[in-house]
Amino acid sequence: MFDMLGMMGKMKEMQARMKDAQESLPSITETAEAGAGLVKATVNGRKQLIHLEIDPDLVKPEETEMLRDLIVAATNKALEAVETRVADHLKQATDGLLPNIPGMEGLFGK
Repeated sequence: MFDMLGMMGKMKEMQARMKDAQESLPSITETAEAGAGLVKATVNGRKQLIHLEIDPDLVKPEETEMLRDLIVAATNKALEAVETRVADHLKQATDGLLPNIPGMEGLFGK
């Protein structure tokens, strides 16, 4: 027999765990570099750029275009890396709460 009260309890627990997991996303960070370390970008689990390091040798007017490209490359690498960590973090927060429902496996990313 289907346990509706048990399922409702699990849903409330899952909501609470998801809320806690989402609130902790700023603490998940990833740093990536471009140009052999000349530019380093750090992003958080909310997909926000939170820190940027630029080698002083790149801060020259004639290097502006390359600097722009390296910043974009480093930031995109960091965002890609943090996306996987966020998906794992959210999946872990709700692991074991709901039965394996077909089609729900992609809910948290990968």
